[in-house]
Amino acid sequence: MKLVVRVKLLPTPEQASALAATLRACNEAANWLSVRAFEGARTSRASLQALWYAGLKARGLSAQPALHVLRKVADAYSALPANPRPGNLKRRGPDRDARKASRPVAFRPDAAQPYDDRCLSWQWDEGTVSIWTTSGRMKGLAFTGQTEQLTLLASRRKGESDLLHEGGRWYLLATCEVPPAALNTAPDGFVGVDLGIVNIATTSTGSRFSGRRLNRCREAERRLRAKLQRKGTKSAKRRAKRHAGREARRARDVNHKISKHIVAEAQRTGRGIALEDLTGIRERVRLRKPQRVTLHSWSFRQLGTFIAYKARRAGVPVVYVDPANTSRECSRCHHVDRRNRPSQAVFACQACGFVEHADLNSSHNIADRGWWTWVRGAESQVPALALTG
Repeated sequence: MKLVVRVKLLPTPEQASALAATLRACNEAANWLSVRAFEGARTSRASLQALWYAGLKARGLSAQPALHVLRKVADAYSALPANPRPGNLKRRGPDRDARKASRPVAFRPDAAQPYDDRCLSWQWDEGTVSIWTTSGRMKGLAFTGQTEQLTLLASRRKGESDLLHEGGRWYLLATCEVPPAALNTAPDGFVGVDLGIVNIATTSTGSRFSGRRLNRCREAERRLRAKLQRKGTKSAKRRAKRHAGREARRARDVNHKISKHIVAEAQRTGRGIALEDLTGIRERVRLRKPQRVTLHSWSFRQLGTFIAYKARRAGVPVVYVDPANTSRECSRCHHVDRRNRPSQAVFACQACGFVEHADLNSSHNIADRGWWTWVRGAESQVPALALTG
């Protein structure tokens, strides 16, 4: 399985300027090539290399960086039919594909640039990298990271690394090939995980991870963004830029901690993990306007992905179950009734009188469905790509 390790670079001001100039030059070349590929309707790697490789080198790129720019442009066009994001189109409907295909793909000035071992080398003992820039080979560029991740990177790194500039900081995103642990083919039951907004995750073993603090922080960030946008001054824009991405980083950190706890508990007890299949929930659920903001800022997919890849590393089986009526079904007598949920937090069965916290009751139902899914042989495929950071 593949893991992506984020390594933080520590450039001097002069080194940072050289890296910024390199990203700018590579993405300007990518935009130049994208226009020509679009106008000539030749977007495959082979045709772009035959037609425009010399032109890229004439723009100041060395051989390997020029090839990476070629591949980046070709890959963007090959992914375009299935991905509306490159065009940044917000409208939905039949006109979206036509609008998306009516203009060349554009790359941001600071978009990530891939590097291979010919233009990037690691010096593990010194804690530095040597990297190609438009002003020459840069040596002695320091990097840092968690000890566990750096050890993994030194022993398992494979393939390309991406140079990334984000939030005023420089990173290298390196891919590692890690063999997954042997799968536990005879789990002793399943840990059901109910994902929610008030409680981010509730497990059938009784663990509950409250989302109140995270939701309060999100609301505070939204109010601050709205205030700064209304003000519109230069200082307000600078402050908004400093705060950009803070909410996402906080949610990502919380999701990593929750997923680590859940997988460790399942591995320790010899169980599997059962998750709800929430694909398309944003399109299915109808909520009032104030609730839509909360739902659309809920990173349940990220948490599910984190649980899945950590489980694969630990050899813990993961199954996905139908989420229908998990919150209305009694985990004791399996009676389903809307009246079983008199409030958000309380479950009270109208048939047998069983009373429990609503999220805990749902997690028991998910665990039961996970076991029967496993018995029927419908084991889920855990995603192969995972992120660390």
